Parts: sequence; structure tokens; C-alpha cells
Amino acid sequence: MRNVPLHEVDAVERDVLPIATDYTPGFLLDWHEHRRAQFLYGATGTMVVETDDGTWTVPTAQGVMIPPATPHRVRMLDVSTSSLYIEPAAVPWWPVSCVVVEVTSLVRELLLAAAELSAEYDHNGREGAITSLLLYELASLGPLPLHIDLPRSADLAALCRAYFSEPEVGMTNAEWARRVTMSERAFTRRFHREVGTSPAAWRLRARLLAAIPMLRAHPVARVAAVLGYASPAAFSFAFSREFGMAPSVTGRR
Repeated sequence: MRNVPLHEVDAVERDVLPIATDYTPGFLLDWHEHRRAQFLYGATGTMVVETDDGTWTVPTAQGVMIPPATPHRVRMLDVSTSSLYIEPAAVPWWPVSCVVVEVTSLVRELLLAAAELSAEYDHNGREGAITSLLLYELASLGPLPLHIDLPRSADLAALCRAYFSEPEVGMTNAEWARRVTMSERAFTRRFHREVGTSPAAWRLRARLLAAIPMLRAHPVARVAAVLGYASPAAFSFAFSREFGMAPSVTGRR
């Protein structure tokens, strides 16, 4: 199925419903939730998935597991997706929070094949075997640490959401504290209590995550300069230390 709204087929008695969707550049799929678990794969572009708890950046050719009944929104940056909507009872092992995963070549090929299936595919034949194998393979995918937690309180979460959308290299704790009418010391303590890290460390991680979609269109040297690093090597070192992978891996097309 391609470009079919989930609500039109959700009642079909199949454990797995594969739907491929094309989005216009920069499209925001606003807050919504699904009864089913969702595996969301971006064949092109970069996706940014947001829930009340955090933000997950999904590079090209990788995927994210979204739990059932989880309110979320997704910003699509030049994306064509392949989604699997899965009955919760079929995946009791599904994570309770979103997880970005590294998608294997086999899963990519299976997703391509699954996109050609109709909603009422033959679950006793080859088509059912494809979806069954996808569930086995999804269970073996390794996680990627491409997420950032958000504070629970509305005022701090608003600060973080705004910064993640448009990272400011020169932002300081003092300025953030001023915006929520707190002393810098009290603000820093409160932020650490809610998020488990300092505001400065949070902003560093947010900037590095924001680099991922930039790396699709620009060389490392330019991205490093925009984010305030003295050299591409310094940026690459910081990125690798934070996420355990080179920036070139997430920027591949």
C-alpha cells in the first residue's frame, strides 16, 4: 500500500499492515497516536520524531520503533517512508519508549516487498511469510543513541524544543534562566533534576543531533563551522564521542 491513511485499513485483520508514504519537504505530521505499534523507516531524508519525553533523530535508511498509543509528531525532511503498523499482541517485546534502530539490508529489501502488498494480503502464503520474517528481523535490530530527553515541566520543555529547532551556539545558562525568571544557580539545579544532565551538556547534544539533517546537504567542514567548531576534526571528534559513530555515517544518502 502506498499513501493510504491508516484509519482506512486499521480494522483489517492482519498483524502487520505495511504502508509506504511520500511527504513534501519539511512536512510536519502533527501530534497523533496509533492503536498499533509502528515501525517507521525513512528510505530518503531525515525524520525527527518527538514525544512528551524526548526527541529522536532518524537518519536516512534507518528506522524508529514507536510504541502503541504514544502521542508523537514527526518532521519529514525530504522523506519517503515505509511504515509497518503492528498489532501490539504480535510484538510483546516492543520497546515502551521510542528507539532509533540500525536497519539491515535484509530489512530494507523486505520493506520494499511489503510496500507492494494489499491490506488483505494472503497471510498463509508468500505475502504472510514476508511480514512474519519482518517481525523476526525487527526484533534483532540494534539501537542507535540518536535521542535527547526533554524536561517534564512545560516551561523548560518549551526552552528545549525551541533550541532544538534552531540551535544557538552562543546560548548560555544565564540567558535560559532569565527566560524562565529564575536565578542561574536555581535554574541549573532544576534542569539537572528533571533531565539528569546540565543545560550546557544538553545543548551540546542537541546541536550535534541537529547536525544530522545538515550533513545530508553540506560537507562536514561547513556543518562544523555553522555549529561553532574550530575545525572539522573537532566536530567529528565531538560527534563520535557523543554518539559512538562518525558523522559521515549519519549523513550518507
